[in-house]
Amino acid sequence: MIPAPPEPDEQNLPERRRGFRLPRLSLKALRYHIGGLRSAGVRFALGYAVLFWVSAGLFLSVIWWGTASLLQRQVEASVAADARALSERWSDGGLSALALTIEDRLEDNVDDDALYLLVDPHGERIAGNLPSWPEAVAMSNVWYQLTIKRAGIRGVAEVQSFDLPKNYRLLVGRDVRGRSTLRHLLTDTLFWAWGIITILTFVGAFFVRSMFRRMISSIARTTSAIAHGDMDRRVPLSGRGDEIDEVAEAINEMLDRIKRLMDGVKQVSNAIAHDLRTPITRARAQLEYAALHAKDETTLRAAIEEGVSDLDNITAVFEALLRIAQIEAGSRRSAFATFDLMPVLSDIVELYEPLADEQGSRIVLRAPDHLQFYGDRSMIQQAVSNLIDNAIKFSPHNGTITVAVATGFNPAPGDRAGGRIITIDVSDQGQGMTEADMERASERFFRADAARNTPGSGLGLSLVQAIVQLHGGVLQFYSRSPGLCVRMYLPLPEDDGKKQGTDMTEDSQTYHLQDRPDLLLSQS
Repeated sequence: MIPAPPEPDEQNLPERRRGFRLPRLSLKALRYHIGGLRSAGVRFALGYAVLFWVSAGLFLSVIWWGTASLLQRQVEASVAADARALSERWSDGGLSALALTIEDRLEDNVDDDALYLLVDPHGERIAGNLPSWPEAVAMSNVWYQLTIKRAGIRGVAEVQSFDLPKNYRLLVGRDVRGRSTLRHLLTDTLFWAWGIITILTFVGAFFVRSMFRRMISSIARTTSAIAHGDMDRRVPLSGRGDEIDEVAEAINEMLDRIKRLMDGVKQVSNAIAHDLRTPITRARAQLEYAALHAKDETTLRAAIEEGVSDLDNITAVFEALLRIAQIEAGSRRSAFATFDLMPVLSDIVELYEPLADEQGSRIVLRAPDHLQFYGDRSMIQQAVSNLIDNAIKFSPHNGTITVAVATGFNPAPGDRAGGRIITIDVSDQGQGMTEADMERASERFFRADAARNTPGSGLGLSLVQAIVQLHGGVLQFYSRSPGLCVRMYLPLPEDDGKKQGTDMTEDSQTYHLQDRPDLLLSQS
């Protein structure tokens, strides 16, 4: 006979074979739940749910208390009105008239909720529908809540006693059993409503979290893609024009600017690597050749001076790049002041007239006598100087360079300039630019094919572009027949009175034309 196997010990059974499962609280699960609470979407949804749930509870509580108070006031008003009427009846007809009135009211009471009791000085019942005077009612004009039994049915009544002449006493009240039933029904209804609202609260919180998560996830996906090198990725717009679209547009504008800056940095790096390598190599070769083959001091000094000149040009290029970076960063607005623009333009034209005469050209200034402008005097001076210098370089013999100034309103209100603007045109009669060249004219180190044989580094128009953008304006190029027109759109201050209070003697810490004419002539 094979012995029966021993019964397994319940304590030694694995958890999966027992009759119940014990919950496991692992560190991973705890981190998961805590991490969920750290989510902004979860916190936002929970905040919405709690606020909605508490608000609904307060709203339902106000409804309950308001309804209960209304029922209570109705009972008190009805009893008070009965008491006044019965007191007047006592005064008019005495005891018999009061007793008859009580019986009449009991017969006319359709709801069967009126309670009356009139007793003599000895407590004997005279009229009413209560068998005897309740022992709990001892004081007059005080509300009492009693448990009564009428027709074999228990109920709740609210009563008030009144003292009559000759020690007679009157009890008036109402059976509030119906009111209690209505209040219980209202309480149950409101609790059910609160339960439904609680369910709707969690459903609404789920949808709010989903909406919040979709909004944030689109931004997160875009920024993550950009972080991984996809610089063309942008936050999608819903097209509704709401706050989410405003945030998306602001982010996209920021990304566009970052992309432009990165492209500019890449372009500058490539330009430095290619364009500056030649003068540096040439300067090194000249110095090395002079050191090895110079036969006298004069030859050696000439080679050194030529090398120093090349290095000065390189230094000027780096200074121009640094200045463009400072202007684009917006760090030069502290020098803004209100000044008359016309003397500045007149001085620039007068400064460049001898250079234009040497090239066989002339400069014509078309501008009003006075024009107040708010900005950096030195920067505006340098921007116009660069444009005139470029126009002189590319003007033919006997050509005319026109500097025109006009004011008016911006034809495109959506533009950054907006409102009243000033336009400064510098036009020449040279060979001009192609459409492709005009699109890239303000890029750093860009030089059109026609300008390859002229001195310069291709930074002049980049500097003008940075100055115009710092003043909130727009730089545009227009082709003429013949020649090229470069136009600066600059906004005029809307509150002239406010700008007039600025110190007009304040100037920027940048170079002036008289201080560094070589820099102005070498950047275009």
